[in-house]
Amino acid sequence: MKVTNLKTEYKSNPVGLKACSPRLSWKIVDEKRNVYQNSYQVKCAASEFDLQDESKLIWNSGRIDSDQSIHVEYGGRELQSGQQVYWTVKVWNSYEEESEWSAPAFWEMGLFNDDDWKAQWIEPAYKEDPSDSTPSPYLRKEFQLKKNIRKATAYITCRGLYEFSINGEKVSKDLFTPGWTSYEQRLQYQTYNVTEQLISGKNAIGVVLGDGWYRGYLVWQGNKNLYGERLALLCQIRIDYEDGSHEMIITDDSWKSNTGPVLKSDIYHGETYDARLENEAWDKPDFDDQNWFGVTIKEYGFANLVSSEGVPVRITETIKPIEKIITPKGELVFDLGQNIVGWVRFRLKGNAGDQITLHHAEVLDQEGNFYTDNLRAAKAEDTYIFRGDGVEEFEPRFTFHGFRYVRVSDYSGDISLDDIEGRVVHSDMPLVGEFECSDPLVNRLQKNIDWGLRGNFLDVPTDCPQRDERLGWTGDAQVFAPTACFNRNAASFYTKWMKDYIADQREDGSVPWVVPNVIEDGGGTGWSDGFGATGWADAAVIIPWTIYRVYGDQQILQEQYESMKGWEEYMIKESGDRYIFDTVFHFGDWLSFAEYYSYYYNAPDYGYAGAHTDKDLVATAYFYYTTGLMQQIATILGRTADADRYAALRPKIKEAFQTEFMTQTGRLTSNTQAAYVLALSFGLIPDNLVETAAKRLVDDVNHFGHLTTGFLGTPMLCQALTDSGYPEIAYKLLFNKRYPSWLYAVTKGATTIWERWDGIKPDGSFQDVGMNSFNHYAYGAVGEWLYSSVAGLKLDASVPAYKQFKIKPYPAEELTFAKAKYHSMYGEIRTHWEHDDKTFKLNVTIPSNTKALIEIPGTDFSKLKEGGIPTHQIQEIELKGIEDGRIVVRVGSGKYKFEYSK
Repeated sequence: MKVTNLKTEYKSNPVGLKACSPRLSWKIVDEKRNVYQNSYQVKCAASEFDLQDESKLIWNSGRIDSDQSIHVEYGGRELQSGQQVYWTVKVWNSYEEESEWSAPAFWEMGLFNDDDWKAQWIEPAYKEDPSDSTPSPYLRKEFQLKKNIRKATAYITCRGLYEFSINGEKVSKDLFTPGWTSYEQRLQYQTYNVTEQLISGKNAIGVVLGDGWYRGYLVWQGNKNLYGERLALLCQIRIDYEDGSHEMIITDDSWKSNTGPVLKSDIYHGETYDARLENEAWDKPDFDDQNWFGVTIKEYGFANLVSSEGVPVRITETIKPIEKIITPKGELVFDLGQNIVGWVRFRLKGNAGDQITLHHAEVLDQEGNFYTDNLRAAKAEDTYIFRGDGVEEFEPRFTFHGFRYVRVSDYSGDISLDDIEGRVVHSDMPLVGEFECSDPLVNRLQKNIDWGLRGNFLDVPTDCPQRDERLGWTGDAQVFAPTACFNRNAASFYTKWMKDYIADQREDGSVPWVVPNVIEDGGGTGWSDGFGATGWADAAVIIPWTIYRVYGDQQILQEQYESMKGWEEYMIKESGDRYIFDTVFHFGDWLSFAEYYSYYYNAPDYGYAGAHTDKDLVATAYFYYTTGLMQQIATILGRTADADRYAALRPKIKEAFQTEFMTQTGRLTSNTQAAYVLALSFGLIPDNLVETAAKRLVDDVNHFGHLTTGFLGTPMLCQALTDSGYPEIAYKLLFNKRYPSWLYAVTKGATTIWERWDGIKPDGSFQDVGMNSFNHYAYGAVGEWLYSSVAGLKLDASVPAYKQFKIKPYPAEELTFAKAKYHSMYGEIRTHWEHDDKTFKLNVTIPSNTKALIEIPGTDFSKLKEGGIPTHQIQEIELKGIEDGRIVVRVGSGKYKFEYSK
């Protein structure tokens, strides 16, 4: 038995924590069956060496009789700004075996108070024209250290984006720092251990700033400078010496500023770089900066500074192009073979002053030409001007593009497949889930789902990574959250993003369409003021609930509670005593099939997107659902009065929904798939009419032969069919290759999820250029069903974090096998089923300190074996009975191989 995978606030050895009582988690590795943690002991000290000395511990929990192995709160002495803590843990299991002490881990605190900041905000002292993209500021400082360094810690942030180097070397692989938040209320700073970068003697700091989200072009009306017109830097390095003294290197009026080779950096439009202006020594000691400008001190204060708690954006993969193409128009284009987010790195030669321009696109048109119309105003253009001294390497730093194809122009030399490569950039969330089955097209769909996640999770969950938008749309994020958590560890990512809901939410509780909110006036759409759309604003409740369910994180419910309650109270107020949420603008079932019905079937035009399913029906359904979540959340948090109030409200909403939107025979006034999916999934149908409503849903699917749902109906469609007893109809939708379907895009060569079902129409033409992203993850929310129903891995309804869970696969005739593995907070879960005419086999792995309820298709106990032995003879397996044509067993941790003879 070993204790491994020590995490503090979800992270390995994090620095810059703000939590006063950090939460500790670990995993137990033990090959035996039915292993549970009975007790644990945690020790904390100021150093790894001090862990061995009981007198130097800052916390010794003693032996705690508990099976808790996740989110154990530190309970020792009060922690100070910048304090580093090492910790180790050991456990006792259900066999009363004692583990060894784990390998030590550590965390380091951030800065708690404004007084901890000794640095000053500085801006470059030269003039700029803020009306357009300007050269990136370069800021530097030289200093000398005369003592032996024990430890050095840097704290840095900026208004804009920064790249930070010491003595000519980048301090971190993190990109797009300090990230995107609601800057007025929350501006993140990063903490880095820079001990190894500093030397005794002369040192130099160099920082390059970029416009980023702060003052670059943002939103779709050519808006710029949304947060400010000038970039600024704040940086301090605390140096602790071996003799016990310390020194601070800070941003102040001694710094110098200038421009350099980055002539333009913009997220939408790209980067222009003139290598002739490079000086490799600018961020190293002994550089002559006499002709540089000074800096201006600014009093921006520190009140909005928060420690970085999200997931760093990094380069996670490098992809070589698969083909070099000369298009019918005669343009040189390289195909990466995969729609990615990031940029191109190249190694090429050129004469001084020669340039190369790279344009980025997701698709080629019907004729095979480079297609950028769907980028709208985004130029997605990187330009490099050669310095002319041999092979030169370049990749941008303050922009990103969504692309598969790269067009090369303004370059006269030869370029081979080996000269360029795609750099994949996204928030570096650990991969925790894998799904695979016997159908290669479904496997490609699963890959597309994860690639869509990677492309759109770049510090915030964006709606698309290629056009002039890339905003944190709330509705897209909430429907995809469960799928995101199956594929990647998204806890820290969402936790960071949800804090901006609190910052951007109105006093009346209304939640914006996008977070951070940059379209407060509705973005010029004329639809509304950009707040309060149901299904979108409900993300304020649904995403924290998802994080609690998947990771057992009660803290996010506590921290977000007032925000969640604000949205709930807003719906209550707007619905009045009718309990129908029919005020304000709602997107409804956005981009449903109704929008295209007239085009393909010569039927009446149902109007703009989502009009087919009545929006007040959708909104009231979500009102009921979210109220139910709020009742559960209030109960968990001990807010009894709120829980009782929401419990009393739910029947009134349900009655109002049934009166307003349902006939006595179970027909919904919007007789659509989305309407029935929402009503069934949210429990709005009377018990005596559930079968009738489910049959209406099935009849509609069979009538069309395909789905008709949009952003809100699609994520729950297959699960609603499966839960209603029609998994074969869900599979019918999954395996459909005709438009509209998931596999339609796959057959069209998609390598990510599309925004529209017919981004490329059956005739090969494109959808409306005004809104046609080929990397837009919302419809990838079907991934939750692939994991939970096809592979069969389900959360328990009453126990979070897979402490107790179900394995309940729904085999399909079309599949010979399906399997999934998932790294839960407790360890790796595996499920793998396969079947033929004679047998059904199910192999599962249950991690230590958990248990599972397993449901195996079949009704005869005598035909079920595990490891070749009749199941009823195995003591570790508890037979629970037969339910809905399935044998139900309960097991503890371990590996099991079940086989049922048909």
